[in-house]
Amino acid sequence: MKFDQFEPGQTITAGPYEVTESEIIEFARQYDPQWFHTDPAKASDSRFGGLIASGWHTCGIAMRLAVEAALDSSESFASPGLEYIKWPAPVYPGDRLRLSATVLETRRASKSPWLGILRWRWHLHNQDGVEVLELEATSLFDLGTEPAT
Repeated sequence: MKFDQFEPGQTITAGPYEVTESEIIEFARQYDPQWFHTDPAKASDSRFGGLIASGWHTCGIAMRLAVEAALDSSESFASPGLEYIKWPAPVYPGDRLRLSATVLETRRASKSPWLGILRWRWHLHNQDGVEVLELEATSLFDLGTEPAT
């Protein structure tokens, strides 16, 4: 999507993305090697009742879905960060995740009119409708020109 296609109140959806045990373990071994992400046997006796994905892995899945649904072929080039991030429930192997992203604000930067700013809230839910991720992000777009008058 191009920057001018985003409108406040608009909701963008993507997915599903099915999470596998092998990708949970592979991601965790490399980036978040805690036992409840890497050891299925030990995790089965945990409070989660099984292996769970790293929250950072969950964020990566959400990012992939956002790119596929909206950012691929856009003018998006960076993000200054997140307002907040929450992981209200764990992600398990076999979960099928769907992204729902709501546009909160779009504007051109006052001192750099070539810069488009998109604020949006992402919700990632599993196949049972349980929310597993919520975040508010800002995305930057290189518009290359002054706005038309």
